[in-house]
Formats: sequence, C-alpha cells, structure tokens
Amino acid sequence: MCGITAFTGQTSALPFLLQGLEKLEYRGYDSAGVTLVDSQGLNTYKVKGRLSDLKEELKHQEHHQSTGIGHTRWATHGIPSQLNSHPHTNRSNTISIVHNGIIENHQAIRNYLKEVGYPFVSQTDSECIVHLIDYYYEGDLLEATRHALKYLQGSFALCVVSLDHPDQIIVAKKESPMILGQNDQASFCASDIPAILEYTKDVIVLGDDQLAVLKPGSIEIMDFDGTLVELNKQHVPYDIAAAQKGGYDTFMEKEIHEQPYVIHETLRMYMDHTQIKIDELDKMDWHFEDFNRVYFIGCGTAYHACLYAQYLFDKWLNIPSFCMPASEFRYGDPKLDKKSLCILVSQSGETADTLAALKMAKEKGSKSIAITNVLGSTISRLADVTLYTCAGPEIAVASTKAYTTQLVLLCVLMIQLAQKMNCSILDVDSLLQDLQNMDMHVEKILSQKELIKDFSSLLKNKKDAYFIGRQLDYVSVLEGALKLKEISYIHADAYYAGELKHGPIALIEKGSVVIALAMQENVAEKTLSNIEETMARGAHVILITSMQKVSSDYDHVFKIDNIHPYLSLIPVTIVLQLIAYYAALQNECDVDKPRNLAKSVTVE
Repeated sequence: MCGITAFTGQTSALPFLLQGLEKLEYRGYDSAGVTLVDSQGLNTYKVKGRLSDLKEELKHQEHHQSTGIGHTRWATHGIPSQLNSHPHTNRSNTISIVHNGIIENHQAIRNYLKEVGYPFVSQTDSECIVHLIDYYYEGDLLEATRHALKYLQGSFALCVVSLDHPDQIIVAKKESPMILGQNDQASFCASDIPAILEYTKDVIVLGDDQLAVLKPGSIEIMDFDGTLVELNKQHVPYDIAAAQKGGYDTFMEKEIHEQPYVIHETLRMYMDHTQIKIDELDKMDWHFEDFNRVYFIGCGTAYHACLYAQYLFDKWLNIPSFCMPASEFRYGDPKLDKKSLCILVSQSGETADTLAALKMAKEKGSKSIAITNVLGSTISRLADVTLYTCAGPEIAVASTKAYTTQLVLLCVLMIQLAQKMNCSILDVDSLLQDLQNMDMHVEKILSQKELIKDFSSLLKNKKDAYFIGRQLDYVSVLEGALKLKEISYIHADAYYAGELKHGPIALIEKGSVVIALAMQENVAEKTLSNIEETMARGAHVILITSMQKVSSDYDHVFKIDNIHPYLSLIPVTIVLQLIAYYAALQNECDVDKPRNLAKSVTVE
C-alpha cells in the first residue's frame, strides 16, 4: 500500500514527485524519500516520518534534476527507519529503485547476493531488487531489469533509474497497481490516479506482467518477454478528492472493495499454495505440546476475530482455551504461567487495553503471539512473535479489510498450531484450497452488491435490528450487529438463534427487521425454525445462507456458494458490511467518521 511517484521530462522532477506523494498520503505511510537523477550522479534523500520532514530535508538546496522517483513507505519488512525507507540504491550508487508489494523469495535472493559480495544495509525485501538488477547490469537497464524480474516471486510495482540513463525510468508491474501518464514535455507514473491528475486526466493502467520505458514525452509498454503492447489511454472523469477514494464515494466503500486483494496478499505472506509457512513460529524455541491453556484477547472487532480463532482452536485441539475482551482480561485474574499462550489481536497495535493485557501476560512468564496491521507498533515490539496482516492503511473508522485479513491469518495460525501440537485436522486440504480461493469468493459477493443494497432498504428509518445465528454464525452476527451500530446508529442486537424464545422474541413485532444466518449445515434447519417464529410475528427477514433449496416464503434471500463451513463467515462478513454500509447511507450518516468513535483507542 506504499505510494510511488516517478517523473522524467524537461522540467524539474521534484515538484511532481512531492505533490504526487502528498496526494497519496491517504494511503498511510511511516517514511518518505526521493532519488533525483542527472548525468552527475544520483541524489537520494529519505527520512523516517512524515512527508513534511522530507521537504525540510530538501529545502536547503536547489534541485534542478529532471528525472526522479519518490516513495512513501508502509512498512512490511523491517521496522520504520531511515535505512529501511525507499528509494534503495546499489553499492556504487548508480541504480536506484522504489517498490510496492512483497517479494516472497527475498531471503533466498539476499542469501545468494551476500555470498557473491553484495552488502545489504536494510531489512527490507525491496533492497534485494536493486542489487539483483545491478548483478545483471551490463549497460542496458531495461535488459537488466527484465532479467531480474524472472527471479522475483510475489507482487511488485517497481520504478528503476540509473546514472547511465538519466532521462529514462523503467517501470514494472505484477499484482500491484501502477498508473502511467504523459504530456508534451514529460512522462510520469504513480501507484494511484490522484498523484497524476494535476498533470493529465488521460491515464494508462499498466497491466500485470508488463514493463514500461518512460522518457520525456514518450512511453513504451511491453510484456516481460519484450513484446510491445499498444498504449490504451483512459480518461478520468473525477477530481483529486474522488480519486483518493479510487472513484468510490467513501473510503469505507473503497476498503470493502479492496478485500479480495488484501486477503490474497495476507495469505501470500504465510502460505505457499496450500502449504503454511509461518517462519516466525519456526524460529521460536517453544515446546508447543507443553502449553496447558490458550487465551485469545482483543477489543471490539478484533475480539470477534478472537472468537473465531477460539472456535477453530476448540474444534482442532484439546487444550483449554478462553476468549476475553482485553478490557476484562487483566481484571478477571486469569490463570497465567509459563505454560500459557496468549494470542492478542489489534489492528493498530496500540490499543491500550490489549497492550495492558500483553504486559500482564509477560509479567507472568506467558508466551505471546500478536496479530496486527502496523509494523513497528508497540504490540509488535512487546510480543514474542508478531504476525502481520497486509490490509494496508484503513482510513474509515469502522474496520472492514483489517478484520477480514485478521480472520484469514488467524485461520492459518490455528492450523499451524494444530500441526505443531500434533493434532490432525479433518479435510484440511479442502479447507486450505478454499482459503486460497477466498479472494474469488469475496469478489463474487461484491459483484452482487446491488442486491444487497436493495435488501438494506428494509432498514431505512428503522430504530432496531436483530441478528441471529448458531455456532460459527453467531460470531458473524456479533460483527454484523456491531457494524450496523457503528455507522448507521441503528440499535442492533445479536442473539444465538435458539435463545430467541428465551426472552428476546418479546421484542419482535410487525415490521421488525431480522437478519438471519444459516451457513452451518448441521444447524441450518434449526435456524430456519427460529426464523419462522419471527416471521409469524410480522418480522421482515433477510436470510443469508449456503442452502441450495430454500422455501419461497422468504422474500429476501442471499445465497453464498458452498465453501468449507469453517470459512463461511468470511464471505458472510462482506455481505454484512455492505448491509451496514447501505443502511448508513440511507440514513444519511457519515460512514467514514461515525460519531464518538476513534480509529485507534489508546486510552483505557
């Protein structure tokens, strides 16, 4: 989710680079840098911190160079620091690169290059790219880049400049966005449209496995084999503010639609096809079979992710497990010792209650695993092991993509723990295959958003809503009710479907809205019976189910493809996010900044 800008033309490159990075600040970042190129050398400036800090660094001298690359970094490999900031240069300071994405085999490349004498100064996966290009460089920057690309596994948007080619930028793209543009005097590119709209509204979207050669006023595109590709310009009809949201009306809508990509990227970090590879756990000298209890700890949406993880853990392992809100954990006198394992989930890594729970666990000698989205956050520094989601910055206050990436990562982690504790999992191959295809399942849900929007009209001007489900569906309805409360201000409660008749059904009356889940085959029929009880009292029901045959008595049915039942809550979550989103719009609420809420809760 880093920001990239690049420019080559007949005027100074720096103004374009900086204004572009400013337009991309909404993506979030922890450091910033530029490389400016001319025939005299490469001049690289980079800082840990904000773009304003970089500007302060640059203001003390003139910068006439007409070619340059810029970057704002969202850390994935290596803590936020000046050395880990981009751009990265080769040892002779003649080649410089900026990179967005993840190089899965960076360690193998790094090990080989070290053996042949290349020095590394950063912890990043990106630095291996510039040294690999240098390794193959024999005077032709394009050919050296093409050769290096053959060995890169993972995702990348890449810009390369060199001292020997001061008016040329090589751009490459695979599964990470890159936008190109040009005018009479210059060619330029960026990782998102807002960065170039001030210079042109006619853009070229670089395709996967494509290269581009940018020169002043000209762009040439080819595939990785060198076959030329026709330029296909698209006119952008919206302004910069809209472009920051990718053309969506709100950041929340944009982030909901980013979920296929970020789920894919998170799984890429910890899975190789259907093989799990959590190196961070392998490095720990832990006797996993000695753990006598496991605690799952989080707040709000992260607590719901913990409930999911505990559900899987209880299905697969025989060790006692407990799931507790972090705000209650340290006051409940939990039994903690050296044989306890605490798994803590926090999107920001700065949640005060969760940090307090972690500190308490450490004082008792317990082992800890943290799940977070922010590299270098406090929780990542305190936990014994930290695993990162690849959600990228989440601007909207209500969590969407951060939550679903937590779910997929926790699923992978639970499978890995089961394996390390010598517990077998039935149908694990089927589960892992469905997990690998989760991005496609989510894409299918998003393609039906108009139907979900229609269903959500039932909530217009409503004061209450009721969510029901059984077993794992109950975790889903807890999150669905929370999302609806957060952004639409509709009072929403979540119940075990079987508990309706034990009190809550007294609230159901004509016109009540019930959102029901029947995704768990072994209890689906039971849930349908509970739904009938609400319909008999005049409720309007939205049924979300994977059952192929459903009675025509239900007016609002959303069907989800059959996938492994332990993964069903992930596509269901997307449906519930969209219901909440459209309900909030209908009630004219600010979905990105709901009242009274903050993105990161750093007080108890």
